[in-house]
Amino acid sequence: MSNNSSSPATASAASVSASTPTNPRTPGTSRTPSIPRANPTGSPAASPAVGSRRRWVALALLMLPVLLVSVDNTVLSFALPAISRDLGPSSTTLLWIVDVYPLVLAGLLVAMGTLGDRVGRRRLLLVGATGFAIVSAAAAFAPTAELLILARAIMGFFGAMLMPSTLSLLRSIFSDPRQRTLAIAIWAGGFSAGSSLGPIVGGALLQHFPWGSVFLLAVPILLPLLILGPSLIPESRDPNPHKIDYLSIVLSLAALTPFVYAIKTLAHDGITVVGVTALVVGVVVGVLFVLRQRRIKNPLLDLSLFANRFFSGAVLANFLSVFALVGFLFFVSQHLQLVLELDPLDAGLLLIPGAVGGIIAGLGAAALVRRVAPRRVIIAGILLSASGFLLIIAMRDDLNAIVVAIAFVILSFGIGTAETISNDVILGSVPADKAGAASGISETAYELGAVLGTAVLGAILSGFYRANVAVPAGLSATDTTAAGETLGGALGVAENLPGTDATSLVSSAQAAFDSGVGATATIALVLMLAAALVIQRSMRAQTTG
Repeated sequence: MSNNSSSPATASAASVSASTPTNPRTPGTSRTPSIPRANPTGSPAASPAVGSRRRWVALALLMLPVLLVSVDNTVLSFALPAISRDLGPSSTTLLWIVDVYPLVLAGLLVAMGTLGDRVGRRRLLLVGATGFAIVSAAAAFAPTAELLILARAIMGFFGAMLMPSTLSLLRSIFSDPRQRTLAIAIWAGGFSAGSSLGPIVGGALLQHFPWGSVFLLAVPILLPLLILGPSLIPESRDPNPHKIDYLSIVLSLAALTPFVYAIKTLAHDGITVVGVTALVVGVVVGVLFVLRQRRIKNPLLDLSLFANRFFSGAVLANFLSVFALVGFLFFVSQHLQLVLELDPLDAGLLLIPGAVGGIIAGLGAAALVRRVAPRRVIIAGILLSASGFLLIIAMRDDLNAIVVAIAFVILSFGIGTAETISNDVILGSVPADKAGAASGISETAYELGAVLGTAVLGAILSGFYRANVAVPAGLSATDTTAAGETLGGALGVAENLPGTDATSLVSSAQAAFDSGVGATATIALVLMLAAALVIQRSMRAQTTG
């Protein structure tokens, strides 16, 4: 596995690892040795000497795709109500619009990092940026939900070329360890800043332009990279790259896709032959993938890393945390705009404190872990996040904008704390030459958490909606289906109904949508508690001395 991929939290953790000395005894934790720290940068391939000014200009250019990916994550959630109204997708199709991008991304991240090692990281970055910009522009004008899903899948293919390439290039451009640490910290900060800007940028765009504007945003962001990148970013490649096992890539996608499809189908239609068959196919192909990874010399995922309980515990906790978080975001973006009837800009502004809180929490956790055992910091963050879901459950019958904003602040602060340190543990618990493989697994777990969180919690929420919405009699078959599938579809149908019927449908649809919040928040709460238990058990060190 190549040293090529990392999630934003992992990058932040990299800076923590590089700057925090190993302390075998953390104050107040005499029975718990601190996690061993690895050099997260590994040993990048030699690259041509880069002048000081050119290095920082190159960093600025490499920040552009980072900002784009982080802004795009938040923007899409806020565009869902408008997409739902304009394209009239079914509830399952709406979930696929969200899920198909991270699904493809998760299946290709590690492989694209390895491909960059072989063909050149700058070359792969520029190919990815070009493809991402072109397909994003096409997605902006997708006339149907199905074509939008196709565009999002292709965006996932090109997006998988962006993130591993940017971090790998930073590791080769900045040869000085202290400068590299600063560059990686800026890289991670840019991702967090993009997440904070996403709601307000998306809100401003959607306030004045159609939903396609959130996809067109990619073009002006990537254009400077495409124009200046070839001359200002030095090429970098691994002199001894690993061979890519293409069959493993096919098996990973062939396992994930039917599995996610099965979740959505079973939640929507109940037990069906198609749904059960898809589930069986996904599980069987998944087993074949695991068996192949254990047998070949160049596995796509280095499964031997999971023998380390610190590593496996931190990865699983991250997966569960992201799973719960994306389910919350899927719900809250629609609740604010379609139930509370806030305009997109006001809805985005409500989430800004939470996004900023996540950044502050990550920085604070990096300092706190020097005095407190990592295990305790992670568990505290996870339990704080769980209290955010507890607030949602307690206030589910009066879920106003202030309650949502406060819950998101608590949730973001807790997850920002936990993920920063858990990713530090992921990198610090493996040998230096395995840091790239560890980063790839961490990023893949993050994306899988996003896929399955939306698939499972989104499907449950949609199921509650369909079971509780009351659609007026006398509508056409098309309008009946649209109103019965999604809240956005019901509001679109209501616009063409007479006053009494419109009011009745809107009230029923809004109540039906919120009827599932208690169930989904409870599941998320249980997952967060499970994550805390995983960390408590996996990171419990043996008594020493």
